[in-house]
Amino acid sequence: MNIMTCTGLFMDPLDPKPEQVRMEDIAHALSMICRANGHFPEVHTVAQHCLECVEEARTRKLPRQIQLFCLLHDGAEAYLGDFIQPVKARMEGYREAEDYLLDMIYRKFAGRTPTAAEEKIIKEIDKTLLYYEFLHYMNVGCGEPGTGLKSKPLFQEMPRKEVEEKYLAAYEELRGDL
Repeated sequence: MNIMTCTGLFMDPLDPKPEQVRMEDIAHALSMICRANGHFPEVHTVAQHCLECVEEARTRKLPRQIQLFCLLHDGAEAYLGDFIQPVKARMEGYREAEDYLLDMIYRKFAGRTPTAAEEKIIKEIDKTLLYYEFLHYMNVGCGEPGTGLKSKPLFQEMPRKEVEEKYLAAYEELRGDL
């Protein structure tokens, strides 16, 4: 079963081909998908979250490659959708499809997949931002605060098109000579 992306491409998200995965589609879709399954009191998108992860990695003075991985870490959700963790954990086959597509995205747009050590850093940043997003929007943290935030995210609703453009600009800046 195929989906049609915003650039007009038809693809099977469970059997994707690298040429079917486009940065424009990722940036657009992630700028339209709400975090927390839409339960925050205002729209906070997956693309905003990814940009906040990049800024956190930058503030921690982590290498540009890790910053790029932070930008891309939710890229598979552009094609598979975003599910809250309690549901995702029970969806048979989803994690495998997500991992396969995310690895493809990493290889295509970052030149390689993260090492185990890099993946640990990315997940720590991701979970730290999740905690503080919930703390800001819901007055209670979700999960653990990790090592705490070093950056100062705004956590505010932004125009979708602006978020999409910032995502694409961050990719252009971080990809370098890949």
